[in-house]
Formats: sequence, structure tokens, C-alpha cells
Amino acid sequence: MGPHPAVTNPTSISDLDIGRKKITQADLDYFVHVHKGFLQRKRGCSAAKLRFYDLSDLNLTNQDLSESDLSASRLVGCQLQYTKFVHANLYAADLRSANMEFADFRRADLRGASLQGAIMNDAIFIEADLRGGAVFRPSPDGSIARIGGDSADLGQASAQRVDLSRAKMSGAVILQTDLTNAVLRGVRFIRADLQLCNLTGADLAGADLSEANLSGADLHGAVLTNACLTNTKLRDANLSGAILDQTDLSEADLTGAIMARRFDHVQDVLSAHQLWVVSNGSEGMRADLSLHDLTSTVLADVNLSAANLRGAVLRGVNMANCRLAMADMSFADLRGANLTNADLRGVNFNRATLTDALLVGARLRPVDIRGPHGSQCAANLIDARLIRANLTGADLRRADMTRCNLSHANLTGADLRRAVLHGALLQGADLRNTNLEEAELDQGTLTGAIGLGVT
Repeated sequence: MGPHPAVTNPTSISDLDIGRKKITQADLDYFVHVHKGFLQRKRGCSAAKLRFYDLSDLNLTNQDLSESDLSASRLVGCQLQYTKFVHANLYAADLRSANMEFADFRRADLRGASLQGAIMNDAIFIEADLRGGAVFRPSPDGSIARIGGDSADLGQASAQRVDLSRAKMSGAVILQTDLTNAVLRGVRFIRADLQLCNLTGADLAGADLSEANLSGADLHGAVLTNACLTNTKLRDANLSGAILDQTDLSEADLTGAIMARRFDHVQDVLSAHQLWVVSNGSEGMRADLSLHDLTSTVLADVNLSAANLRGAVLRGVNMANCRLAMADMSFADLRGANLTNADLRGVNFNRATLTDALLVGARLRPVDIRGPHGSQCAANLIDARLIRANLTGADLRRADMTRCNLSHANLTGADLRRAVLHGALLQGADLRNTNLEEAELDQGTLTGAIGLGVT
């Protein structure tokens, strides 16, 4: 089967009018079979050329279409899970509502493509080209039909944990897209429209966001280290817990943005909180230090049990022996903080950054909740960053460490009995004499860990 005539934008002219050919699943399976021979460099086998074809709603799950030509093709609603499109030509392709979870689009040409509403969770787009691009095609009435657009469209897509490292996305439309935990290192987002995007926990280190529009975007706990924010619109954006090292904010529009701010009345808050604790809440006031920059504050031996420290900046702060049971420290920046022997029972470290922190002997086991029925509250370390953290001898029994990054952390002698470690990263972590009895582990969780003399 040879290539067929060209197509136009299905939103303006029908496939029938422009001759785009609809093929069956059996036809597609044949193309895939021949293409497999091409990838194996078998004589007589050629690359799949499916330009201007309509493959809507067909199934390509777990197939390899690397180096294929699908330019201006229609793949609306296709099943593309785990499919490989490495170096594939998808110029001006229509991929709306396609399911491409775990698919591989490394270095693919997706200029002008529409991925609106697509499911892109865990897909790989490293060095892919998602800039603008269009194909022009004569239609039966003599007019010129256009396929593709001035920019790739990822609007309202679900792209959690997608890897777009070093992708070209200048001018891309990414409105209301879920990019939670996405890897966007070094991506060129020049003049891209990212309004109302969910970028919670996304890694945007070294990204170029010059003249991009991130108004109303959620950048909770995102990493923006060394990102370029020249003339970037961040109006009403949520930057609480964001890491902004070596990032120049002087030319960014931060009107209404939510960010940590300096606070000079810490002692008054601590005194009121101490009274609140000893009086069981009848006097004083619970400490609310959320979104406050507490850098250089000494909090060693202080009682901050049940305090609100959500999104606080505590970088390098001495909190040794601090009592923080049931404290909310979600999205907090605790890089290099000293939490040696701290009472962290039932603490909320959800998406907190604890890179290089000291937690030697820290207690992160469940806390008993008083009451007629009695219950326990486990520590929450979901999506927390504990890269190179020192957790020697720490008590992490039953802690929820789902997707926690423990790369190169020191867990020597730590107690992780019944801890939840689904999706956790332990590359280079030291697990000598670590107790993992009844811990919940995925296959491969311990890959790359060292000192695996675990109990």
C-alpha cells in the first residue's frame, strides 16, 4: 500500500473533501509489520509512510514506529501506550485525545501538531520539536486548506511526569495542561502560553521562559533553578515552595504572585504558640509561618508541634531537637536544614525539599491521636525531595514515602518497617543495616541502591 493524497485541517474541511484515507486496523497492522522489518534493516522492507492517513481510534499499543512518516496524519483517540516514535515525522499530525502514556517521542518532529486533551502521562519527549508548523493543501473548491498551526497545541492535556527535557516549545499553546512532576529541564518555552497550567513539582531547571505567559499557573514546589524569566508573565501564579536559585526575577511580572516573604516577628509567634500548646489551645495561638522566609532563624529545641509551616523557607536553619509532631511542612524549602533528633512524628513533608538536610536520629514514626477511638497519623513524605539527605538511624516506620526522591541519601541503620515506598527513587542510597521489614516496594525500587545488607 503506497502513500495517499494529502489532507487538511479536520476542523475546517472534512477528511472526505481532501482525500485523507481512512484505514482499518488490519491495514495498519500490515504497515507496522513491514516497518518492523525496516527497523531491522531487512532487505525489501521500507519505512512506514502514512502521510495524510486517518488512523483515528486504532490501536498501536507497544508498537515501534520509530523513523516513520505520519506527517499530517490523523490519530485522534488512538491507543499509543508504550509506542515508540523515536525520530518519527509527526509534522502537523492530529493527536487529540490520544492515549500516549509511556510512549517514546524522543527527537520526534511534532511541529504544528495538536495534542489537545491527550493523555501523555509518563511519556518521553526528550529533544522533540513542538514548535509551530503547517501544511497547505489544495481543496476541491480551489481554496487552500491548512493543516497544523503556528504552534503545537497541548491544551488541557494530562501530562503528569512527562519528560520534555531540551524539547523545543517556543510559542506552544499549553493552556490548562496538567504537567505535575513533569521533567522540563532546558526546555525552550519562549513566548509559550502556559496560562493556568498545573506545574506542581515540575523540574524547569535551565528552562527558557522568556516572554512566556504563566499567569495563574500553579508552580507549587517547582524547580526553577537558573531558569530564564525575562519578560515572563507570572501574574497570580503560585510560587510557594518553588526553588528559584540563580534565577533573576527582576524582569518578570509577579503581580499577585504567591511567594515566600521575609518575617521579622518570629519570637512573638513562637511565644504565642508555646502558650497554645501548653493550654491545649485555650490560650495563645497556633503558629502560622506559612510562606514566610525564615532563613537564618535559629529554631533548635523549639516546640512547633502542629504548627503551619507550609511553603516556608527554612534553608540551612538549625532545627535540631525541634518538636514538630503533626506540623504541616508541605512544600517547605528545608535544603541543608539541621533536623537532627527532631520529633517529626506524623509530620507533613508532602513535596517538601530536604536536599542535603540532616535528619540523623529524627523520629518520623506515626503519632498517636488522643481520643475515644484512638488512631495514628503516619508521616507524609509523598513526592518529597531528600536527595543526599542524612537519615542515619532515623525512625521512618509506616512513613508514606510514595515517589519520594532518596537518591544518594544515607539511610544507614534507619528503620523503614512497613514504610510505603511505591515509586520512590533510591539510586545511590546507602541502605546498610536498613530495616525494610514489611515495607511496600515496587519491583525495581531498590535498583541502584548500595550496601544492600538490608533486614
